[in-house]
Amino acid sequence: MPTLQQLRYLALLDETLHFRRAAERAHVTQPTLSAQLSALEEKLGLTLVERSRARVIMTPEGHDIATRARRILREVDEILDLAHRGRQPLGGTVRVGVVASLGSYFLPLVIPDLHASHPDLRLYVREGAAADLLARLDDGTLDMLFVPLPVRGHELETARLFREPLLAVAANDHPLAALDAVPRDRLKGETILSLEPGHKLHEQVRQICEDTGAEISLDYGATSLDTIRQMVGMGLGLSLLPALYVRSEVQPNRLVTARPLAGPQPFRTVGMVWRKRAARATEHMELAQILRGILRRTAPEVTVID
Repeated sequence: MPTLQQLRYLALLDETLHFRRAAERAHVTQPTLSAQLSALEEKLGLTLVERSRARVIMTPEGHDIATRARRILREVDEILDLAHRGRQPLGGTVRVGVVASLGSYFLPLVIPDLHASHPDLRLYVREGAAADLLARLDDGTLDMLFVPLPVRGHELETARLFREPLLAVAANDHPLAALDAVPRDRLKGETILSLEPGHKLHEQVRQICEDTGAEISLDYGATSLDTIRQMVGMGLGLSLLPALYVRSEVQPNRLVTARPLAGPQPFRTVGMVWRKRAARATEHMELAQILRGILRRTAPEVTVID
């Protein structure tokens, strides 16, 4: 029978399509990984990988077996999680995914208090796009996500954490920067910069533009909030940015000015997502409650959701 180690090596090679990178992620030498995969092919009587100097190509059988291997490895990890949970609740390593428009500004608010209260809990954090993170959650390479909600999926469980206002951001010499609050009708005809399509924040900003008569820029779709802030500072347009980002990067650096919109505040809802049948599902719900308590103390800009 294939060993779990061989299945893990195959899954890593299927993800990276590169022997050296797969070996680095497995913390073994490249010859060791290659030899174990050759042994696996011999056991199964199948060619799983087409090898050449230029690239690695998974055979159809190799890719299918790697997909199933990830499911098996996920189940094994959850067995180990169950055993660990019995010994030490809210301890050990949790593999966390967080979207780029959130991670660098949300996690610093909660990690110090979380580490102080649960020193044995370790968060391994991967930042990325929501679609990629959800795929990794599904295949078991991530345990839990911090993402804007809602997230669709009948196999997923969610816990809302907080509502985060979106603030209007303008260059310091823009007329709107002199206002205490920006009337929505003042956005009409303005160019609004946002993240590129595919980000949930882009869809929210696009909807606000449709409602107010503003024009979302499709020429300058950014890949980070920092890029948007810099373009706004150069007078290329306005933007709508999350309050925690404004607190972290806009207020201290003074490159641009942030103002609330007058009337009902647009906001995004941020929460946690995990697989319903995950071994640590109960702990994830407990962690959500702990994080809500921390946010009440550290983030007055947001509204915590019980």
